[in-house]
Amino acid sequence: MYDPYELIPGVPSVEVFRRLRTEAGLSDKAPEAIARALPNTWYGVLVHQEGQPIGMGRIIGDGGTAFQIVDICVHPEHQGRGLGRRIMAALTDELERRAPATAYVSLIADGPARHLYEKFGFADTTTHDSIGMYRVIGNAVAPGGVQPKP
Repeated sequence: MYDPYELIPGVPSVEVFRRLRTEAGLSDKAPEAIARALPNTWYGVLVHQEGQPIGMGRIIGDGGTAFQIVDICVHPEHQGRGLGRRIMAALTDELERRAPATAYVSLIADGPARHLYEKFGFADTTTHDSIGMYRVIGNAVAPGGVQPKP
C-alpha cells in the first residue's frame, strides 16, 4: 500500500518551523528564539510528503526527570489523515525507549487535540489535584505576583 508520507527523526530549520506553526494556526515565534531552541530538542520528528515538510513534533526537557511535548502541528491540507497520531506515536515511543521510568511528561492540549493526547495516556492535570499554569516572558508582573492593569 502506497503511503505518501514519511516520518523522519530530526528538527526543522528555523524557516520551516515558523511556516509549519503558522500554517497550522499556532503562534509565530521570533526567529532568534527558535534558533536558540531547536538545538535543545531532546527528540523531534518531521513528516514529509514528496520531500516537503508538512508536519512536526518535538520533545524538550532535562533528559531525566522532566519532558514536555511541544510543537505538534500538521499543515491543514494534510490534517485528518492520522499524521498527528503518527507524530505522537513516534514521540511517545522514544520516551518509552529512552526516558527514565520516573520521568514526568507534560504537554498543553489546545482544543480538541486533547482527545488525541488522551489516546496516548495523557490526562487532565486537574484530576490529580494539579493545575497547569503559564507565563509569557515580557508580560510584566509586579512584586507579589500581581499583573499590573493596562
